[in-house]
Amino acid sequence: MAEAHQAVGFRPALTSDGAEADLSASVLQEIYLSGLRSWKRHLSRFWNDFLTGVFPASPLSWLFLFSAIQLAWFLQLDPSLGLTEKIKELLPDWGGQHHRLRGVLAAALFASCLWGALIFTLHVALRLLLSYHGWLLEPHGAMSSPTKTWLALVRIFSGRHPMLFSYQRSLPRQPVPSVQDTVRKYLESVRPVLSDEDFDGTAGLAQEFLRLQASLLQWYLQLKSWWASNYVSDWWEEFVYLRSRNSLMVNSNYYMMDFLYVTPTPVQAARAGNAVHALLLYRHRLNRQEILPVRGPPRGQRPWGCVGPWGQFPSQGLLQTLLMGMRPLCSAQYEKIFNTTRVPGVRKDHLRHLRDSRHVAVFHRGRFFRVGTHSPSGLLSPRALEQQFQRILDDPSPACPHEEHLAALTAAPRHVPRQGPVGAGAGALKSRAGEALEAVEGAAFFVSLDSEPAGLTREDPAASLDAYAHALLAGRGHDRWYDKSFTLIVFSNGKLGLSVEHSWADCPVSGHMWEFTLATECFQLGYSVDGHCKGRPEPALPRPQRLHWDLPDKIHLSISLALRGAKTLSGDTDCHVFPFSHFGKSFIKRCHLSSDSFIQMALQLAHFRDRGHFCLTYESAMTRLFLEGRTETVRSCTREACNFVRAMEDRETTDSQCLSLFRLAVDKHQALLKAAMSGQGVDRHLFALHIVSQLLHLQAPFLDQVHSEQWQLATSQIPVQQTHLFDVHNYPDYVSSGGGFGPVDDHGYGVSYIFMGMTRSPSTFPAKNQAQKRPDSRPDLPPSPGFGPQPSGPQTPAPLQGPRSRLPLDATRSSFQDSHRLGQHIEDALLDVASLFQEGQRLKRGCRGLGEEEAGNRRGSLPCH
Repeated sequence: MAEAHQAVGFRPALTSDGAEADLSASVLQEIYLSGLRSWKRHLSRFWNDFLTGVFPASPLSWLFLFSAIQLAWFLQLDPSLGLTEKIKELLPDWGGQHHRLRGVLAAALFASCLWGALIFTLHVALRLLLSYHGWLLEPHGAMSSPTKTWLALVRIFSGRHPMLFSYQRSLPRQPVPSVQDTVRKYLESVRPVLSDEDFDGTAGLAQEFLRLQASLLQWYLQLKSWWASNYVSDWWEEFVYLRSRNSLMVNSNYYMMDFLYVTPTPVQAARAGNAVHALLLYRHRLNRQEILPVRGPPRGQRPWGCVGPWGQFPSQGLLQTLLMGMRPLCSAQYEKIFNTTRVPGVRKDHLRHLRDSRHVAVFHRGRFFRVGTHSPSGLLSPRALEQQFQRILDDPSPACPHEEHLAALTAAPRHVPRQGPVGAGAGALKSRAGEALEAVEGAAFFVSLDSEPAGLTREDPAASLDAYAHALLAGRGHDRWYDKSFTLIVFSNGKLGLSVEHSWADCPVSGHMWEFTLATECFQLGYSVDGHCKGRPEPALPRPQRLHWDLPDKIHLSISLALRGAKTLSGDTDCHVFPFSHFGKSFIKRCHLSSDSFIQMALQLAHFRDRGHFCLTYESAMTRLFLEGRTETVRSCTREACNFVRAMEDRETTDSQCLSLFRLAVDKHQALLKAAMSGQGVDRHLFALHIVSQLLHLQAPFLDQVHSEQWQLATSQIPVQQTHLFDVHNYPDYVSSGGGFGPVDDHGYGVSYIFMGMTRSPSTFPAKNQAQKRPDSRPDLPPSPGFGPQPSGPQTPAPLQGPRSRLPLDATRSSFQDSHRLGQHIEDALLDVASLFQEGQRLKRGCRGLGEEEAGNRRGSLPCH
């Protein structure tokens, strides 16, 4: 719903002569201002699109070129080699007095054509330069002569002062890997988790696929790669996300947390006012393309990916530093952050994106409200927004029957709202309550004012963090509108959180927005001494509009069933969050290792101790080096990683032998990571081949087997992309505890971790979040849309003597998931891996010297402000 809150000053005055329109001055002023805003918006978009299209050139370059041609004519030179005269002859003859004007027009036309050709040449040259990925293969801290030359040329051709979408025309297309290489890498990745018999069967299917179907399917992919912007991304969005009929809650949506130790204000309405204002400031900058494009992988960070796990970038030392700000990433995913809703369908959903929206939808105690975000003079101030949210909090009106649990429909399996045993529920909802539904779906985003507190507490820090994560991931099943691009959650004690729908983009984009929001609302907007937003309230502002839902009787059963399913799924999801403070990123760097690879090897060791076998591990890498790229999978469970884990669990193996195997595993992980980033991964290629086979109705048993198998361990590091917004040295408590996601397999784990702050002291914590679903959860739903293998036969046994960990192996291994147990294994594995290094041995002795009770108290005594 897009109508304004205020009634305009147009009113009909009936006279004896009939109806007469009395137009007041305020009406004329409002009409004038409305038209002026509209034209400004259109002109701004046109001008920004024009600047983006001609980048890396600028309009001044055309003026310079035109002036140079005119100067050459003045000096009786013809740089056009006669073309200007030919253009002049084609122009109409306006008489002798306009002869000079014809010459100027001909020169302007020639300058424009030459300018366009030069811009096209720059785009092609920059695209060819950006297709070079040799820098990814450079040794740690070194740079070859070709890379130095490439770096200089990219600096020359990249231009100055780019806008958000300036590089979109210059990004290369994602290449289609060789099908033989993809199959070879796939077989190599599944070898550690399959028995000999099962591996021989899989290899036979692979050889049959290469002989019979591979060449035809590959030809279609090559054709698409030349015709479409990206050969896989659109299919990934449609078939993995939009065609999935699973519930969005836990299965697709992910969450982001507030500052861990600090809550800037305990006033719920004030925190909501500043946060909403900051989000809308980000949208304003986004519309004007004032957000700088991300250029170069963030040093030592790796952004989140998709289907639960998230992506990464390798740490490359000096080379990484030089590349920062040079290699642009694709910005296409930014377009749908705001004003976007995933609308459910019978067979597939679709993304509805509006050009603009001037209100947010708010949920509180079972009621829905429409809150305008703009006044005639522009964006409402934070204090005015706080006033509106406080009015909602003070509103005593009760929720209407079934309105309180209406949002549970967005948490149900995607086919439930439109069809099922109760008929076309959502269709009836749209016909009977279309105005209220449009207000929610047409909002910039959704805001949930939660009635309960959340966040870290001094009394029980472990349980409070777990409850905080669970509230963001699942909530109560009816207090989030999961169809919206994201839901801002404001708890009663002022704590914030974000629940994000996954189909429209991957987490680096929403994470970039969230970092800006936290930094802006806390450090720039700020709060007064009494905890309220700065500024003055606006008493004349119209009250928030209460949305009324005329719910048909036939939808009541749908709501009840959806709520029951959402509560079951929420109850079957176990979340655990703990800060790890024994060492941080600085220790890993001093060991001359990639921090991501260090954590991944520790996770392999922890999972083996937890379950007693190896499994395929999902780790996502970004492919935004290419146009419209999204993610690729890094298969972290390699043969080298398994050899390292076995050595760590064998008491007969020395530390030096373990360290040697550890470095081999890290090198292998880095090689897989670089291949994935450069478009030479395995899983997206196999996924696209499978889609082509389905479209051609071609039987491919090998692809069917790959598609039917699942991941039991999904992992990701959470990025900190804008470190300049946070002063972690002077304000170390202003760090986020990251976020999390649900596992992609009902019998598996989802693990996310973050390095909070830089790496010079123990105040840098890797935080782990594990979300786990019990084996008996959701028996009525199909598997989640993960794409990858799961062992089809007996697991590889581990003929080992015992662990290096302080916990007895037999007492901790289990065939059932327990996120708290896995968290303990992760902590032990990190210390055990660190103990392979001299400095890590001192850390381990210091940590293990404490008793269990004392260690538990240490973890439970986190500073809380």
